[in-house]
Amino acid sequence: MFTLEQIKSAHAKVQSGADFPNYVQELIQLGVTHYEAFVSDGHTAYFGKDNYKITALAKYDSLTVAEKSNIDQFKIDLKAHQQGQTDYMTFCNDCAKSGVEKWLVCMEKMTCTYYDKDGKAMLTETIPD
Repeated sequence: MFTLEQIKSAHAKVQSGADFPNYVQELIQLGVTHYEAFVSDGHTAYFGKDNYKITALAKYDSLTVAEKSNIDQFKIDLKAHQQGQTDYMTFCNDCAKSGVEKWLVCMEKMTCTYYDKDGKAMLTETIPD
Protein backbone atom coordinates (compact mmCIF):
# COMPACT_ATOMS: atom_id res chain seq x y z
CA MET A 1 0.00 0.00 0.00
CA PHE A 2 0.99 3.60 -0.52
CA THR A 3 2.20 6.00 2.15
CA LEU A 4 1.73 9.71 2.78
CA GLU A 5 5.44 10.19 2.06
CA GLN A 6 5.01 8.70 -1.43
CA ILE A 7 2.01 10.94 -2.07
CA LYS A 8 3.87 14.03 -0.79
CA SER A 9 6.75 13.20 -3.10
CA ALA A 10 4.39 12.99 -6.09
CA HIS A 11 2.60 16.19 -5.09
CA ALA A 12 5.89 18.08 -4.73
CA LYS A 13 6.31 17.83 -8.52
CA VAL A 14 3.06 19.74 -9.12
CA GLN A 15 3.66 23.43 -9.75
CA SER A 16 0.33 24.25 -11.41
CA GLY A 17 -2.78 22.64 -12.84
CA ALA A 18 -0.80 21.84 -15.98
CA ASP A 19 1.08 19.20 -13.95
CA PHE A 20 -2.09 17.55 -12.63
CA PRO A 21 -2.41 14.73 -15.23
CA ASN A 22 1.12 13.50 -14.46
CA TYR A 23 0.37 13.64 -10.73
CA VAL A 24 -2.73 11.47 -11.22
CA GLN A 25 -0.72 8.95 -13.24
CA GLU A 26 1.85 8.72 -10.44
CA LEU A 27 -0.90 8.18 -7.85
CA ILE A 28 -2.34 5.38 -9.99
CA GLN A 29 1.10 3.74 -10.01
CA LEU A 30 1.10 3.93 -6.21
CA GLY A 31 -2.29 2.20 -5.99
CA VAL A 32 -4.55 5.16 -5.19
CA THR A 33 -8.08 4.46 -6.48
CA HIS A 34 -9.55 7.86 -5.62
CA TYR A 35 -9.11 10.80 -3.31
CA GLU A 36 -11.05 13.71 -1.82
CA ALA A 37 -9.37 17.08 -1.31
CA PHE A 38 -11.11 19.59 0.97
CA VAL A 39 -10.75 23.29 0.15
CA SER A 40 -11.35 24.51 3.73
CA ASP A 41 -7.88 23.49 4.93
CA GLY A 42 -6.36 21.25 2.26
CA HIS A 43 -6.70 17.96 4.13
CA THR A 44 -7.03 15.06 1.73
CA ALA A 45 -8.25 11.47 2.10
CA TYR A 46 -6.62 8.90 -0.20
CA PHE A 47 -8.23 5.54 -0.88
CA GLY A 48 -6.86 2.26 -2.19
CA LYS A 49 -8.02 -1.31 -2.64
CA ASP A 50 -9.54 -3.34 0.21
CA ASN A 51 -10.88 -0.22 1.99
CA TYR A 52 -7.37 1.16 2.50
CA LYS A 53 -7.46 4.84 3.50
CA ILE A 54 -4.95 7.38 4.71
CA THR A 55 -5.56 11.05 5.40
CA ALA A 56 -3.13 13.89 4.97
CA LEU A 57 -3.60 16.63 7.54
CA ALA A 58 -4.40 20.26 6.78
CA LYS A 59 -1.97 21.93 4.38
CA TYR A 60 -2.83 25.56 5.17
CA ASP A 61 -4.83 27.81 7.47
CA SER A 62 -8.60 27.59 7.14
CA LEU A 63 -10.32 29.20 4.20
CA THR A 64 -13.96 30.22 4.28
CA VAL A 65 -15.87 28.49 1.52
CA ALA A 66 -18.64 30.66 0.06
CA GLU A 67 -22.16 29.49 0.84
CA LYS A 68 -23.36 30.23 -2.69
CA SER A 69 -21.49 28.65 -5.57
CA ASN A 70 -20.41 30.57 -8.66
CA ILE A 71 -19.82 27.99 -11.38
CA ASP A 72 -19.04 30.53 -14.10
CA GLN A 73 -16.26 32.19 -12.10
CA PHE A 74 -14.96 28.80 -11.00
CA LYS A 75 -14.64 27.67 -14.63
CA ILE A 76 -12.59 30.79 -15.44
CA ASP A 77 -10.30 30.21 -12.44
CA LEU A 78 -9.95 26.50 -13.20
CA LYS A 79 -8.98 27.17 -16.80
CA ALA A 80 -6.33 29.67 -15.68
CA HIS A 81 -4.96 27.12 -13.21
CA GLN A 82 -4.89 24.33 -15.78
CA GLN A 83 -2.95 26.60 -18.11
CA GLY A 84 -0.28 27.08 -15.43
CA GLN A 85 -1.23 30.68 -14.61
CA THR A 86 -1.83 30.08 -10.88
CA ASP A 87 -0.22 28.04 -8.13
CA TYR A 88 -2.02 25.57 -5.87
CA MET A 89 -2.74 28.04 -3.05
CA THR A 90 -4.20 30.60 -5.43
CA PHE A 91 -6.39 27.89 -6.92
CA CYS A 92 -7.61 26.84 -3.46
CA ASN A 93 -8.47 30.46 -2.61
CA ASP A 94 -10.32 30.78 -5.93
CA CYS A 95 -12.22 27.56 -5.18
CA ALA A 96 -13.27 28.87 -1.75
CA LYS A 97 -14.52 32.14 -3.24
CA SER A 98 -16.53 30.21 -5.84
CA GLY A 99 -18.11 27.91 -3.25
CA VAL A 100 -16.16 24.73 -4.01
CA GLU A 101 -16.06 22.63 -0.84
CA LYS A 102 -14.04 19.72 -2.22
CA TRP A 103 -13.03 17.81 -5.29
CA LEU A 104 -13.03 14.07 -5.81
CA VAL A 105 -10.60 12.45 -8.23
CA CYS A 106 -11.58 8.99 -9.46
CA MET A 107 -8.71 7.11 -11.09
CA GLU A 108 -10.95 4.41 -12.59
CA LYS A 109 -13.13 6.92 -14.44
CA MET A 110 -10.27 9.45 -14.86
CA THR A 111 -12.53 12.25 -13.66
CA CYS A 112 -12.28 15.15 -11.25
CA THR A 113 -15.59 16.34 -9.81
CA TYR A 114 -15.94 19.56 -7.86
CA TYR A 115 -18.68 19.81 -5.20
CA ASP A 116 -20.35 22.69 -3.39
CA LYS A 117 -21.23 22.81 0.30
CA ASP A 118 -24.57 21.08 -0.37
CA GLY A 119 -22.77 18.10 -1.88
CA LYS A 120 -24.00 19.02 -5.36
CA ALA A 121 -21.60 18.41 -8.25
CA MET A 122 -20.63 21.75 -9.78
CA LEU A 123 -18.43 20.40 -12.57
CA THR A 124 -16.97 17.07 -13.68
CA GLU A 125 -13.95 17.00 -15.93
CA THR A 126 -12.16 14.17 -17.67
CA ILE A 127 -8.48 14.00 -16.73
CA PRO A 128 -6.21 13.74 -19.77
CA ASP A 129 -3.73 10.86 -19.70
